[in-house]
Amino acid sequence: MSTGTLFDTLTWRGFVNQYTDPALPELLEREKPFTLYCGFDPTADSLHIGSLLPILGLAHFQRAGHRPIALVGGGTGLIGDPSFKAQERAMLSREQVEHNARGIRRQLERFLDFEGSRAALLLNNAEWLCALPLIEFLRDVGKCFTVNVMLSRESVRQRIEDREHGMSFTEFSYSLLQAYDFYHLNEHHGCRLQIGGSDQWGNIVSGIDLIRRKTGRETYGLTFPLVTKADGSKFGKTESGNVWLDPTKTSPYRFYQFWINQADADVGRYLRYFTFLEREEIEALEQVHAEAPHLRQAQKKLAEEVTRMVHGSDVLEGALRATAALFGGDLRGLDEATLLEVFEEAPSATIPRDRFGAGTLVDALTDAGVFASKGEARRLIRNGGIYLNGQRIEREDAPWTSECLLTPSLAVLRVGKKNYHLLRVV
Repeated sequence: MSTGTLFDTLTWRGFVNQYTDPALPELLEREKPFTLYCGFDPTADSLHIGSLLPILGLAHFQRAGHRPIALVGGGTGLIGDPSFKAQERAMLSREQVEHNARGIRRQLERFLDFEGSRAALLLNNAEWLCALPLIEFLRDVGKCFTVNVMLSRESVRQRIEDREHGMSFTEFSYSLLQAYDFYHLNEHHGCRLQIGGSDQWGNIVSGIDLIRRKTGRETYGLTFPLVTKADGSKFGKTESGNVWLDPTKTSPYRFYQFWINQADADVGRYLRYFTFLEREEIEALEQVHAEAPHLRQAQKKLAEEVTRMVHGSDVLEGALRATAALFGGDLRGLDEATLLEVFEEAPSATIPRDRFGAGTLVDALTDAGVFASKGEARRLIRNGGIYLNGQRIEREDAPWTSECLLTPSLAVLRVGKKNYHLLRVV
């Protein structure tokens, strides 16, 4: 078992970027439970893997005996956080934001425990922000901030200096709204700590300042680092876009593949960030990886742990079966959507459905252009080099029937060890 304080654990895992008070590590050990919160912006109806670090940050705090609040920004989402964005976001309707917030709530419930003495809370800031009277807000909150200080925030200054896009007053007001969130949670739930990504530092400090000015109470902030790859490129993006936590947006197979394909230089850091494996196990995996990187044991463990955590054990098993299919594994049980994903880069051939029973497998494959000649196909069969749906074809006169299909419209042909063809029946 790993030992040490919560802050020791967070530091070793690489979660600590900045914190507002050097006394915070000791306070977290002495004053339990500490109530803390992290906000999640509902720009879509699913979070992506860039949100995993703050989600797991909340989970680490809860496991250490603290009480987390996951705050869905149903109110602030109507404005959009401008922090370090190149230009203003497209405005979402209230209906869109509410729909997105519901999707995010369902995902957060997979990571946090909402029962027991340290039960997490799941709140939506639309409950209080959308009810705020404008004049009252400007008098009670706006007067606590100077424009000079707001302009000095790095996230604001970058946008102000961009003459092409600039910043609207709507976006400029965002930090006041987030500051009010912290104040509201402090007043009503005793929340004393806000955590978030490094881009949230200015917003977090604004909340701390507002609480101090209005109540005199001390509150705290902690930020996590921006997750990048070893080559400096952005984490969580692929050629096809974001990697989502929603399995309908990023399939479990693709999700698993994303993690198993991480670079050697990144895998140890990502095991610390994105799993709950103990320190001893992670360090042992790093040692195995250093001695035999070609086995990719660290990447396999990373992919298994994150996929299980996000999607569950049953879904992980499906992703493992789909992955094994690429290496001659059992194809049975894979649905059409998964087969199309697994073999999307393989050449494909189309065979009319009325060809069933009208000739041999060799005839169908040759007519579809898979082989240049029937002689080539027969030679490969004699040499044991053709597999249909994972089964070796033994007979040169094997018939082409509906029983050759793996699903109602697909079959998978393998020539040799790893040359695949996807057969589509239409």
